[in-house]
Amino acid sequence: MVFSSISFIFYFLPIFFLLYFQGRFKNLVLLLASLVFYAWGEVEYSAILLFSITINYFFGLMIARGKFISPRLALTFGIMVNLSLLIYFKYANFIMNNLNMLLPDRIGPLHLDPVRLPLGISFFTFHALSYLIDVYRHDAEVEKNPITLSAYITMFPQLVAGPIIRYQTIFREFRARTESLENFTRGIKFFVIGLGQKVLIANTLAVPADAIFNSSIDGLGWPLAWLGAICFTLQIYFDFLGYSNMAVGLGLMLGFHVPQNFNYPYISDSITEFWRRWHITLSRWFRDYLYIPLGGNRTGNLRTYLNLLIVFFLCGLWHGANWTFIAWGLYYGLFLIIERMGFKEILIRFPVFVRHVYVMVVVILGWVLFRSNDIQMAAGYIKTMFGFGAAGHTTQPARFYLENDVILALMCGIVGSMPWAPVLNRWFNAIARDTRWEKLLAEPVSLVCLTLVMALTAASLASGTSNPFIYFRF
Repeated sequence: MVFSSISFIFYFLPIFFLLYFQGRFKNLVLLLASLVFYAWGEVEYSAILLFSITINYFFGLMIARGKFISPRLALTFGIMVNLSLLIYFKYANFIMNNLNMLLPDRIGPLHLDPVRLPLGISFFTFHALSYLIDVYRHDAEVEKNPITLSAYITMFPQLVAGPIIRYQTIFREFRARTESLENFTRGIKFFVIGLGQKVLIANTLAVPADAIFNSSIDGLGWPLAWLGAICFTLQIYFDFLGYSNMAVGLGLMLGFHVPQNFNYPYISDSITEFWRRWHITLSRWFRDYLYIPLGGNRTGNLRTYLNLLIVFFLCGLWHGANWTFIAWGLYYGLFLIIERMGFKEILIRFPVFVRHVYVMVVVILGWVLFRSNDIQMAAGYIKTMFGFGAAGHTTQPARFYLENDVILALMCGIVGSMPWAPVLNRWFNAIARDTRWEKLLAEPVSLVCLTLVMALTAASLASGTSNPFIYFRF
């Protein structure tokens, strides 16, 4: 089940709210609803999720009490078990395929039945690790109620694609939270905006992006290659941003404050700034639980560069079991090192527009690497973008893909990736306050816009155009 589906919006959500706001056992209702939500699309692997919850509940108690085993050793075992699950289900096929490529023929290929990736395992594993580490560091209290801990790990607004909510930031709200009409209304706004970003922009741009990336590279010209790359650049942003906004909105409706995951990353003027704005919860997770424990930037330049490479190698690997993801992580790690070595000081001397172009070229090329099936495809695609591809002419001109809805989605995506909306909102509110028409103007305009977005989204979903979120595969 996905947020952008008829079954979730018009069936699951109303029934859940009806039960959630009826009684005192809200964590239990949230837990049961989250398990149903997960089992809807991954019933055969629900046992993995339940196993993860169970072991982490007991590891948390062992870390806090330290009776039968030292807290440090309990944490070590807990991390090992969680990572073992993640490595087996996410990387076993990748490891076996690469191992067979290295083994000599006389040994023969090793055989492993294909292992399917459980939905959301990367996210609920990181949530579990956050819980164990926060308890060990005394940043949060151990959770003795298994229902409460289970609700934290399985909470359906963020179960399968984040944002990654660290236990220390939200555990108090699981024990005592207050729902209000104001937060519920704000939550609806976030949800509808996110739904529109996903369905109206990301889904529309997915059509030309998929068609172009699935075409033969030999048949692409540079205009078509750039169009595909730009479409995917906007698709992945609004796909993930839309999911994150819907998660924030659902959290507000339930009385939780889910952290924002994006802050207009495409307006950055350095790659360092880009990673402060993109997938913020993942970046902070790696910073606080890996980069700083490795020494951060406190142990000299060479060690800092090594720490950055380790973090971004693992960040790339976290996204998927493919060399393209590893290369994508190292690609960004190298740019961060180059900027830290002095390029950022040089970059500051250039106009903002030049710095922005630099960031967007780096980011777009990075998304080509991220989207490609293998390194060879990525290399060929990038060569084509710069006119060094096959000599043949493109089989389809770029305008073949530029239908009216795609052009509109591109325009909305470009405008929406810049912070015009907050600026216009502040400007509108300032005028409304000056003329004492704030409530008469702001609320109806907002309601009309949200109703229009919801109507267009519902029409699109009714036509069967919904597709899974990109980050579900991670």
